[in-house]
Amino acid sequence: MSAGWRTLDFSQAEGSLHYRRGNLLFVSKEKERMVPLVQVAVILIGTHVSVSGALLGKLSQLDTSVTVVDWKNIPIAAAQPWHDHSRIAARQIAQANLSEPRRKNAWARIVKSKVLGQAHTLSLLGFASASTRLVTLARSIKSGDPQNIEGQAARIYWSSLNIADDFRRLPGAGEQGFNGVLDYAYTLLRGQGIRALSLAGLIGTLGFHHKNRCNPFALADDLIEPFRPAVDYFLLASLDTFDLDNKTCKQGIFSAFNSVFDSTGHSISSVQEDFAHDVGLYVEGETHFLPVPKWQMRIDDDKEFQG
Repeated sequence: MSAGWRTLDFSQAEGSLHYRRGNLLFVSKEKERMVPLVQVAVILIGTHVSVSGALLGKLSQLDTSVTVVDWKNIPIAAAQPWHDHSRIAARQIAQANLSEPRRKNAWARIVKSKVLGQAHTLSLLGFASASTRLVTLARSIKSGDPQNIEGQAARIYWSSLNIADDFRRLPGAGEQGFNGVLDYAYTLLRGQGIRALSLAGLIGTLGFHHKNRCNPFALADDLIEPFRPAVDYFLLASLDTFDLDNKTCKQGIFSAFNSVFDSTGHSISSVQEDFAHDVGLYVEGETHFLPVPKWQMRIDDDKEFQG
């Protein structure tokens, strides 16, 4: 297992986090626990946890993403490391000056990959008719997605998954059940995306599509879109319960990020980092089109999810 793959969740914990000789030390009334920092990619911090300055400094040196969440597991802050990058100045200037046609082209390719990924998830789960509809929609996406194919596909996708009779996708509603599980998993996905942007020397506020002036990581929200359908599949295929208070539920969510994403055999986390690097090359004009990852796992690609 490579370094920097684990997610540590302290969103519901009460205690303090410290640095101890290459390890993260968690101290609570009941126990103490140490984890080697080189294994950690993302840390979630809740409102009842204190963090030492020494630990924050070490986490920044290791490019570990630190996300602060509220009581609903919704991200409200993040710590992003400042580190040397061989082309950070040139890359960020190019990103800021990226032309509107190239922004729109990149977004269209991201949406197409996401919709095809949703079609793949539906196919793997046995919803062939809905999958075919999404493949047809994906073929009609134009630069900038002016017809909002993303929204059209989402309505077909969520209504076809048949999660529950009354299920509606309500992001950030603080609900229990599958909506809450999705919010939690997407928070982890976003944390990995923020880390990938930092490693690639990109500006988080300058997205291709997401442009909310209050959002410091709009680009991360753009770049995680092709990975959402893969996360959805792993949750639906592997979880026996959608109860975040159940330890096995969270363990199942964590394992999704180490599962096979595409024909290369790479995981979601590692492909995210490669994608951010490709975005850096694209904004600098090194590539004419943005190569967007496609969710392609077959059921027999990952033994963990064989029936």
